[in-house]
Amino acid sequence: MKLWKRMGAAALAGALALSMVACGGGNAAASGTSTTASSSGTAAATGSNVLNVMTEVEVASLDPQLATDGTSFEVIANYTDGLMQMDADGQPVPAIAESYEVSEDGCTYTFHLREDANWSNGDPVTANDFVFAWQRAADPATASEYSYMMSDIGQIKNAAEIIAGEMDKSELGVTAVDEKTLQVELTVPVPYFLNLMYFPTFYPVNQAFYEGLAEGTFGTSPDTVLSNGAFILDSYEPAALSFSLVKNPDYYDADKVQLDGLNYQVIKDSQQAFMSYQNGDLDIVKLSGDQVDQVQGDPELSVHGAGYLWYLTLNMDGVPALANQNLRLALTHAIDRTSIVEDVVKDGSLATYTAVPPQFATGPDGSDFSEDQTMFQDVCSDDPAKAAEYLEAAKAELGQDTFTFQLLVEDTTESQNVAAVIKEQVETNLPGVTMEIKVEPKKQRVEDIQEGNYEVCLTRWGPDYADPMTYLNMWITDNNNNYGKWSNAEYDAIIADCTTGQYVSDAAARWQALYDAEKIIMEEAVIVPVYTKADACMIKSGVTGVDFHPVALNRVFKSATKG
Repeated sequence: MKLWKRMGAAALAGALALSMVACGGGNAAASGTSTTASSSGTAAATGSNVLNVMTEVEVASLDPQLATDGTSFEVIANYTDGLMQMDADGQPVPAIAESYEVSEDGCTYTFHLREDANWSNGDPVTANDFVFAWQRAADPATASEYSYMMSDIGQIKNAAEIIAGEMDKSELGVTAVDEKTLQVELTVPVPYFLNLMYFPTFYPVNQAFYEGLAEGTFGTSPDTVLSNGAFILDSYEPAALSFSLVKNPDYYDADKVQLDGLNYQVIKDSQQAFMSYQNGDLDIVKLSGDQVDQVQGDPELSVHGAGYLWYLTLNMDGVPALANQNLRLALTHAIDRTSIVEDVVKDGSLATYTAVPPQFATGPDGSDFSEDQTMFQDVCSDDPAKAAEYLEAAKAELGQDTFTFQLLVEDTTESQNVAAVIKEQVETNLPGVTMEIKVEPKKQRVEDIQEGNYEVCLTRWGPDYADPMTYLNMWITDNNNNYGKWSNAEYDAIIADCTTGQYVSDAAARWQALYDAEKIIMEEAVIVPVYTKADACMIKSGVTGVDFHPVALNRVFKSATKG
């Protein structure tokens, strides 16, 4: 059986795109004294070689199979390696998997784990650590919001049936062939499968350690996590406003880790954060738009694409007026996105008029999926006149002249500033429509939209992997992230054809079908895209080697140095 061994992600994706077929069972053979964390929960890493980092929101969860937000992903990745990790260009490179092989049909991956990869309690990292973690993610009892990464996205054998409660988790298509060999079976080829391997849902968990903890305590303190990565969690407690990590001296790649540790501070107020930076208490800080104006030309200013699409989700299920397509289109045209990014955000963010944001996914021809931001201008633009036309049509259909909606927003400076401008624009351009802003901590905001306890919400989604499906999959019927509870059979069928159906063997046809799916989203105004986030940061002049990515992990500190 012909095999591809240690191929780069781009080459592998291209090869699989040319040879994709549904995977069968018969032709998928593949050839073939530690440091522990501080228990104090309050200490901080010390010394001049410790990087002091600002984040805007608290860690929501340090359980890799339960975490759903970028801050949690970043911190988990600081101390945990998956099978693969991201290089400086965002491509997957070996981490715990020292090498791998892929079957000719693209449906079986065999990973060979490093002999020198250990947990911080001294246990070796084994193939069973991955089997246990992935089974946890798929197990309905875990209630992982990212379980679909195993099924809809990763297409791991039997994952969908396990998630639906139709099969036992032990039937998941992942096997520990021996202590250092992991075999993964897919139902169909997935060209971006290796990219998924650096996403935290796929990170390993030491089963014996996990089962030795009191129920519900995993990931709640330094004593309830293990490290196999560059750093070790040194201080942390749930909802902490400061926490720290120290270098893992027993990390297999420790020679490449130059920092002694990381100190995090959660600061939601941008002025307070900037003052801390100016006072020397922080080495990296995110700026608000007004602050960017103040530091233009400063060599310590750095702007990076963050990948997140900020958009309005509309509760079509819980708010009858928002079930009206014309009213949703009126809201879409009432917003001046250019004004928002140029006059409010002011950090390099891009006004966005597509459901899939630009600058993260490239197609078979190498072009950006969303480079053309005018493709849906008939249904999404900054056009008050069109907004007024759609509003009049909605009023006639609903027999209603006034509408009041609550606009839910999280308690960060930028989000509140953007929400205030959206309120002003909507109320100016849509006479009779009122927006009442409600501010909540991010964790509560997320819970509310997931439970349908909202009307309109300014929210965001960051790409988990470099394919448009990381966005488009959200709006299939009953997806956990389909907050508006929208449903369209034609849309669902297109997405199914792109994941398991007729387009899995034709990369060009699949790409076109994804455009067809996005067109439905935009024409029905399922969401109101607003802008694609960039992060304007101040980084102390002696700090180098921080890797910024628009996909999965926005910041990686493994190669960072502090002069």
